[in-house]
Amino acid sequence: MIELGLADGLADGSLIDELMEITAQSLSHLEIKEHFNVIKEIGRGKYGKVLLVTHRRRGTPMALKVMAKSSTKLQGFLREYCISLHLSCHPCIVGLFGIAFQSNEHYGFAQELVIGRDLFAVIQPKVGIPEESVKRCVLQIASALEFIHEHGLVHRDVKPENILLLDSHCCRVKLADFGLAQKRGTLIRFITGTLPYMAPELCAVVLPEGQEETSAPPLSVEPSLDTWAFGVVIFCILTGYFPWERCVDADDFYQEFADWCGTAVSAGEAKPDDGEEEEDFPPLWRRFTPEAMAMFGKLLALDAGARSTVGEVRAYAEKDWLKPQYRNEQQADTGNNGKEKQSGT
Repeated sequence: MIELGLADGLADGSLIDELMEITAQSLSHLEIKEHFNVIKEIGRGKYGKVLLVTHRRRGTPMALKVMAKSSTKLQGFLREYCISLHLSCHPCIVGLFGIAFQSNEHYGFAQELVIGRDLFAVIQPKVGIPEESVKRCVLQIASALEFIHEHGLVHRDVKPENILLLDSHCCRVKLADFGLAQKRGTLIRFITGTLPYMAPELCAVVLPEGQEETSAPPLSVEPSLDTWAFGVVIFCILTGYFPWERCVDADDFYQEFADWCGTAVSAGEAKPDDGEEEEDFPPLWRRFTPEAMAMFGKLLALDAGARSTVGEVRAYAEKDWLKPQYRNEQQADTGNNGKEKQSGT
């Protein structure tokens, strides 16, 4: 997804601005192969690639994120690095070494090497991963997101590919990739492209194909964007599929969920956990317990202002999320597929 049309936000992240200014003044110039032994490439995206390297002098293994100058603005690089560095002290966020540099062709910084897989790599299609593993993962990522939001920042790219696993049972996970992170209050004038994790209000500022402007007013970046994406991630890792392709009226699966939200919580009356029967839920959601649907109803509230914080999941951690028959089927399916595949992070 290519981001365009960003305006300056509120002053909540003024420390980030100061870090960016200091880093820009002290950014060292070095060529990668002169200072690092490049072992292999372990990740690649639209905005850069991640290399497994060792420091030539110290021998320290690390992950080097490099971005081509031809497609990366200095301010964008500085923002990602400084936000990542500012937040890297949290145990559920990938750590940084405090090494940022530019070469003739790239900008780069060194981060903690996480040997393992990302969450997306372990999700069995149409099965998901065991509920207890999901809960362990969810509680850790909720803690990371709360930390981010407390610092006046929004991740904006919460998805399984950006959740790194330190073990196969989600006992330890880390949130990664702050390439789209912004200060709270930053205005998005428009974006191009959509993902299933994007909230309805974000889909509303998508630039129509062939047009250069959108009629929608600018959207303020708020933690509620992360809350929505977090809710979709929970659905995905519990089920092994997306709940919808995008949050627009033309998507039937999204519309079914929106209709359910309208009837389940309208006028502050019946709540989703007031004993609803299975047939009251949209078809794709009938594997969930009423308690889980109450949780989803809060994380995925259509009105961003009514959406809960990510920490709301803690109130449901001791409750069952999948109905017994689906939990048993999932355990049987995951038990029969125990071989682990190798994958870069």
